[in-house]
Amino acid sequence: MLNRPDEINRTGRQSWAILLLCATLIAVIDQASKAAVADKLVIGQSWTPIPALASIFEITRSVNSGAAFGLFQGANLMLLLLSLVMGIGIVIYFRRLPTTLPVQIVLLGILLGGVIGNALDRLRLGTVVDFIHWQLPGVISNVSNLADHAIVLSVIGLLIYQWRIGLRPEQAQHTPPKLKE
Repeated sequence: MLNRPDEINRTGRQSWAILLLCATLIAVIDQASKAAVADKLVIGQSWTPIPALASIFEITRSVNSGAAFGLFQGANLMLLLLSLVMGIGIVIYFRRLPTTLPVQIVLLGILLGGVIGNALDRLRLGTVVDFIHWQLPGVISNVSNLADHAIVLSVIGLLIYQWRIGLRPEQAQHTPPKLKE
C-alpha cells in the first residue's frame, strides 16, 4: 500500500524494475549511437547535421582514454574500476533508501545507465567513443557522448532533487508520514 501518491512501495519489485529499465535504456541508446557513429565516420571526421549550427555543434568521432575534458588520459583501467565502484555504489545507495520517489528512481537509473555505457566501451575498446561536439568559439570545444550527458544531467537532477526535498521536512528523511489510527 502506498503512503503518498508520489511514493513507490519499496517492498515490491516495481522500483527495481524502473531503475533497471532506465539504466538499460540509457546504456542501449548510448551503445547504439556510438556504433552508428563508428560505422559512418572515421576518427577525426565530422558531420554537421544542422548546418545553421555548424559553428557550435557537430558530430565528430573521437576516442578518449581518459575522463571528461581529456583529464587522466591513458587511465582506462583506473576509470573502468571507478565505473565499477560507482555502479556498485549506486545499487547499494538505492537498496538502502527506505522509500524511493519516482523521480529519484529514474535519475539513479539514468546515472547507472551512463556509467554502464562508458564502462562497456572501456571493456570492449580500451577507450570511450565520443562524438557530440559542442563548441563556443574561442571559449571551449568539447567532444562527449550520450552516456556522459546522462551522467551529468542525472547528477544535476539528483542535486536539485535533494535540495528541493530539503525544503520539505516531511520528505527530507525519506520516511513516510505516520497515518492516524
